[in-house]
Amino acid sequence: MRYVCLLLTFCLLPSPALSAPPEIDTSRGDRMIADYFAAETAKLQEACLKGIDSLEDWQAKREEYRRQLLEMLGLDPLPEKTPLEATVTGKVEHEDFTVENLHYQSRPGLYVTGNLYVPKNLEGPAPAVLYVCGHAQVKKDDIAYGNKTAYQHHGAWFARNGYVCLTIDTLQLGEIEGIHHGTYRYDMWWWLNRGYTPAGVEAWNCVRALDYLQSRPEVDGERIGVTGRSGGGAYSWWIAAIDDRIQCAVPVAGITDLDNHVVDGTVEGHCDCMFMVNTYRWDYPLVAALVAPRPLLITNTDSDGIFPLDGVVQTFQDVRKIYALHKAADKIGLSIGPGPHKDIQEIQVDAFRWLNFHLKGDSEPVEDVAVKLFEPEQLKVFPPGELPEERGNEEIHETFVAAAESPEVPETKEAWNSLREGWRTALLEKSFRGWPKDAAPLDVKEAFSVERQGVKFAAYDFTSQQNIRLRLYVAHRAGLDDPELTVLNVLNADSWNEFLATYRPAYEDELKDETLPEADAETFKQTHDMFQSFPWVMAYVAPRGVGPTAWDQSERKQTQHRRRFYLLGQTLDGMQVWDVRRAIQAVRSLDATKDSSLWLQSDGPMAGVALYASLFEPDIARLDLNSPPLSHRDGPFLLNVRRYLDLPQTAAMAAENSQVVIYQEGEDGWEWPAAVIEKLGWGEKRLQLRRPPQDE
Repeated sequence: MRYVCLLLTFCLLPSPALSAPPEIDTSRGDRMIADYFAAETAKLQEACLKGIDSLEDWQAKREEYRRQLLEMLGLDPLPEKTPLEATVTGKVEHEDFTVENLHYQSRPGLYVTGNLYVPKNLEGPAPAVLYVCGHAQVKKDDIAYGNKTAYQHHGAWFARNGYVCLTIDTLQLGEIEGIHHGTYRYDMWWWLNRGYTPAGVEAWNCVRALDYLQSRPEVDGERIGVTGRSGGGAYSWWIAAIDDRIQCAVPVAGITDLDNHVVDGTVEGHCDCMFMVNTYRWDYPLVAALVAPRPLLITNTDSDGIFPLDGVVQTFQDVRKIYALHKAADKIGLSIGPGPHKDIQEIQVDAFRWLNFHLKGDSEPVEDVAVKLFEPEQLKVFPPGELPEERGNEEIHETFVAAAESPEVPETKEAWNSLREGWRTALLEKSFRGWPKDAAPLDVKEAFSVERQGVKFAAYDFTSQQNIRLRLYVAHRAGLDDPELTVLNVLNADSWNEFLATYRPAYEDELKDETLPEADAETFKQTHDMFQSFPWVMAYVAPRGVGPTAWDQSERKQTQHRRRFYLLGQTLDGMQVWDVRRAIQAVRSLDATKDSSLWLQSDGPMAGVALYASLFEPDIARLDLNSPPLSHRDGPFLLNVRRYLDLPQTAAMAAENSQVVIYQEGEDGWEWPAAVIEKLGWGEKRLQLRRPPQDE
């Protein structure tokens, strides 16, 4: 079998003789993915709040919706409410109020820095406002003062008008600087595997801020509102939606609908803190609806490039229907001021009036304006250079949502069955929920079929799902009627190039629509000789985003398209798993291959894609995985998968029904599936570790 394995893997291994790949024509892929995103967005828009026709309908679903939102923020189950360890480090006096510079720990080591504005001469507990800051970096000499100092004018206004106001820093732009830009800037796509979003951290910091406010004797804990703009607008939504202690909310420039984000592209202007991990495939009006029937003012400007007016108005109109069911149409409002994405006075005034009316019963005009009164140094919580050593803000993404531990090796078949079925259910409900509910017809159509030099080479187009049309290539010895084996090669960008180089010497005319690399005559000869010697079929598929359907190759567009997928409750890798499933079905629909044994073969993270596809298609005889990742940390990236299992467990699931052959340097990483196979007696050859073919 050593010779067989070498032959089966050569097309996937890098060929040093090949020149650098030419620049790819992406026009087909760009059109395809744009149509796909538009169609998927439309589905989610149509489904949003569908079937909610009465107050009883809403009340029956509201708590489950809230639970789902908590889960999508990484807050289900809710973290333990550990001691806040609230500490006031200094005070600033104004003639009308006092500012307390303070910090608390929303969980051990997760510090939140803030300023508490307390009016002087209070006669009793006062209403309170939680002010959550937008993205504004304030640094001097590389010392962070927190975005609370940029938004100080809001806290001062509230205090001068009889409110206690807690203004808190955000994770990324606070005095202790964490990260909001994991997928946006730092390629931390494993955040998706974990089900982690910094939006969850911001939401939890707000929950604990309410705990702190309610602990203060100056605060009437039954009259708490929230407001903030931009990022703070988004965090206003999260806390108002998940915590009923918020009695009035004014999110400013913090929400719009999926059509703006995905189709119009405003996602490209937002970091990860603005989005939940959309496991349940929501559109954003559903988040806003969870505030009902508490007073809610949606506020924006009319020329905001990252929160466009049409999406804001659509969100308002959708949510107003839920308020109407509560007979609370007077509790929701829409305020639109002139201008761009900016903290302008017109929208400040409307926010103040709304909070005054609903928290204090005050409908008088707002006469004074919000002004900044202090230097950043006066509002700093920690002395420069004296941040707490035990802080965890910089690495909170590693621990905020726990990854599943490797389980004990099951002792019995029954124990294994329970593990496997639990994982399978979790995968379908939490990782692959974005797969089509009803598969479209494959509609396999032959694109061409030719015979040259004793080899038949054919291509078939098939539908993976709406707007995703892929091509399956099939090659074998001419006249082969009853093949023993079909190998489906799942191609990544490198192996797609190698495929083209291999077949170009004989089939350049048939491949003329592709951007062709330099022909590799030597590899074609090896392939030709293999076909003459063995009754095998080699099939090839490039999942969406690879080869014929590749889209814009710029780093920015590659990143932002992958982010569009997760806004839709999918990932690119997860939908590529679906593509491979459909390619398997297409192979089995062909007369020449439907009865032969079927192997899957792939390389690197795409090998993980093939591995997952094998779990959901029957009768995969063997998987040849070349240098697959040892953990999902390195791909493939699937929503929430690490909350349940990692690739060694996936390999064990595959090995129950298929032979799994892994080519890698060394033998580490696969001890768990090997132990399961031994314990359950599946046979020692069910999982094999081999050195890469070029090393043998």
